[in-house]
Amino acid sequence: MLSVNPCHLRDLEFRLWTVGSLNAKVFQVESLGVTVRLFTTVAGLRCYLDLHRPGQHLSGESVVYEASPIGPVPEVGLVPTMGALHAGHLSLIQRARRENKIVVVSIFVNPLQFGPNEDFQRYPRSLPQDLALCEQAGVDVVFAPSPEEMGVRRQGAEGRDWGRGTGEQEPEARSQELGVGSREITQNSNLKPQNSELIHPATLLPLPPTQVVPPEPMISVLCGRTRLNHFQGVATIVTKLLNLVHPDRAYFGQKDAQQLAIIQQIVEDLNIPVEIVPCTTVREKSGLAMSSRNQYLSAEEREQAAVLYRGLKQAEQAFRAGERSRGALIGAVKAELETVPAIAPEYVDLVHPTTLAPLETVEDSGLLAIAARLGTTRLIDNILLCNRKPIVAIDGPAGAGKSTVARKVAEALNLLYLDTGAMYRALTWLVLQSGVAINDEPGVAELVSQCQIEVWGEARGERREQLSTSQIFVNGQDVTQKIRSFEVTSHVSAIAAQPAVRRELVKQQRRYGKNGGIVIEGRDIGTHVFPDAEVKIYLTASVQERARRRQQDLKNQGKSEVSLDELEQSIYERDRKDSTRALAPLRKAADAVEIQSDNLTIEEVVNRIVQLYQERSKL
Repeated sequence: MLSVNPCHLRDLEFRLWTVGSLNAKVFQVESLGVTVRLFTTVAGLRCYLDLHRPGQHLSGESVVYEASPIGPVPEVGLVPTMGALHAGHLSLIQRARRENKIVVVSIFVNPLQFGPNEDFQRYPRSLPQDLALCEQAGVDVVFAPSPEEMGVRRQGAEGRDWGRGTGEQEPEARSQELGVGSREITQNSNLKPQNSELIHPATLLPLPPTQVVPPEPMISVLCGRTRLNHFQGVATIVTKLLNLVHPDRAYFGQKDAQQLAIIQQIVEDLNIPVEIVPCTTVREKSGLAMSSRNQYLSAEEREQAAVLYRGLKQAEQAFRAGERSRGALIGAVKAELETVPAIAPEYVDLVHPTTLAPLETVEDSGLLAIAARLGTTRLIDNILLCNRKPIVAIDGPAGAGKSTVARKVAEALNLLYLDTGAMYRALTWLVLQSGVAINDEPGVAELVSQCQIEVWGEARGERREQLSTSQIFVNGQDVTQKIRSFEVTSHVSAIAAQPAVRRELVKQQRRYGKNGGIVIEGRDIGTHVFPDAEVKIYLTASVQERARRRQQDLKNQGKSEVSLDELEQSIYERDRKDSTRALAPLRKAADAVEIQSDNLTIEEVVNRIVQLYQERSKL
């Protein structure tokens, strides 16, 4: 349950102040020694972000990040919201905080995504409370623009401003909500409303804003059947935010699965350089998906609304029992919904999670989605049905034995060991063969983006005894032995450090994870490459234990002995670099099972992971 100390909130409101001219104000929220910047203008937001990017300076001095959880490169994470923040929003913010140097939360009730008979007027607006929650979550910047600042407030045919009178406050009311004195938005009285008649944002305008129109098949299904123009409005504002903030990552909840799929498609189609990060739906104890609109529900309605999730779980149970047909899965949901007469279903549908195309049968995966009304409140929910073997993602620091353990787990479970190191070696071999200079990053990016790497757990036409023994092919050529050459070994680190190489390999690794049944290890497999992995392991050991193991390895190889103190210092420094590197930093997934292996044998570690895999496979 979220709570904000009332005294803290009052203090927060009193500590809002303005800087700059009346026409372009910047707000700050300061508490507990932490400053959260609140911008209401594009100019202020852009200036702040420009000053905090590489090569920029503040007041003639280099920018210093005292509390960096990652490192010196200021990666930016964006969490777009419409405010009225709840635990679901905070889960997105918390993930963004873990993964980025700068976290920007936008708060904007978007008029473009509301239809004529929807709740734009009464949609909850609580900026002071939202700011308090953002402050507590460690947000750096809150961007809370007006509709006209976002370019969606236009004058109607009769001179009326449809941004007002539809739930968007007058300038004076908005200033009072922010805790500051009133201000005049414009000196042009012709832009003020000529009468008090309410004009809805869907009213046709002579100069409508430029809009982003997603693919028709994606916006004509599910919610798009009844919420006409809704997803055009969402796509337009999200695209504007991505262009304004230029984030490295943007975070969206899986609850709005149709929105998520559309935004992912837009980013791909328009080549927007951002990673869209899907985040798991956060639920109340009853199973009801967290939503700002849950505020509309009475206590009795909240209990009734939990039937949506119960219906989805009934279908999931049937799916796990082997049911794959559309009719049976949808029928399972509807049967449960009928137990609560107050629920009025709008739709229950089964679609492809990425394309949103209707499915008759679930082959690899399917999105089972529902929309229903309870009283005057519209609720949505969904569940992802995956017909794949579990993925085992093993992360951890260097020297913890990840590679050895991953191979043995794959062998024990008869799964494919996806050797990421071999994949990087394969790309390095390709670059060396092509004649492209190792330090020619654009040339390497061009080459790598057009190559195809295959990892075979079985020989072509002849099955191997163990899938953990892999063959590596590049563009159809077997390079399994060639990638172990001294030349490749000498250059693989330089190639692996290039962002374009990293991005391409992640794409190809995810392709192998489509059907599951793989074991993969690294630094950020469970947090970045396969955040939806069914089995996440963080394998670690103390610095002292890893130093001891390394010393023993050197002895076994007949190499000169290195003192434990030297090895411990080396491992400590490697851990620091791996945790703070800009590209693929070492991170432990929030839902990973940590295995501390100081007092465990390799076999004991492997057995624990195998047992966990078998337990997850039964779920």
